[in-house]
Amino acid sequence: MPANQRFRQPPADQPPQALLSHVVPLHREPPGLYLAPNIKPHSRPLLPPQIQCSLQDVGSALATPRSSAREAHLKHTAFGTGRILELEQWIDRYSSQLPPLTAFILPSGGKSSSALHLCRAVCRRAERRVVPLVQMGETDANVAKFLNRLSDYLFTLARYTAMKEGNREKIYKKNDPSD
Repeated sequence: MPANQRFRQPPADQPPQALLSHVVPLHREPPGLYLAPNIKPHSRPLLPPQIQCSLQDVGSALATPRSSAREAHLKHTAFGTGRILELEQWIDRYSSQLPPLTAFILPSGGKSSSALHLCRAVCRRAERRVVPLVQMGETDANVAKFLNRLSDYLFTLARYTAMKEGNREKIYKKNDPSD
C-alpha cells in the first residue's frame, strides 16, 4: 500500500468522524458568548476550562472507535465518571439558587441566556448522534452521559443568567387547536 494511503482518514460522513462535526461547535459557542460586550460581568456564569478540555476528550473518544483502535489508544481516550459527577454538582449549585420549574420554558431570558439555550441545543444534537455509537459498543457510555449532563448544565446556566440579569423566562403555552 502506498504511504499516502496508509494514514488516510475515513470520509467525514462516516461515523464516528461525522459525529465530530456535532461536538466541535460546543468548543466555539461558550467562549464566543462570554466575549460578547453586552453581557454583564456579574451575570456570566462559570464555564470552567474543564468543560472545554472534556469536550476535547469527547472528540478523542469519538475519533477512536473501539472496534478498530489499538489498546494503547483506547487507554488514552477512556472517559471517566468524575467529570459527570462534577457537572451534577455544578447543576445542583446553580439550581439551588433558582425558583423551581413549574412549567416548560422557551429559550428566552435575554441575549446571554438565549445563547446558552442555543449551546444546549447543539449539545443535545451531539448527544443524540452519540447514542447509536454507544449502543453499538463503539464508544464509552460515559461520553453520552457527559453530553447529557452538559446540556442540563447549560440549561441551568441559561436560567441562572436570566435571573441574574433580571430577565423573565417565557413560559410555554400550548396552542389552542381551535384557533
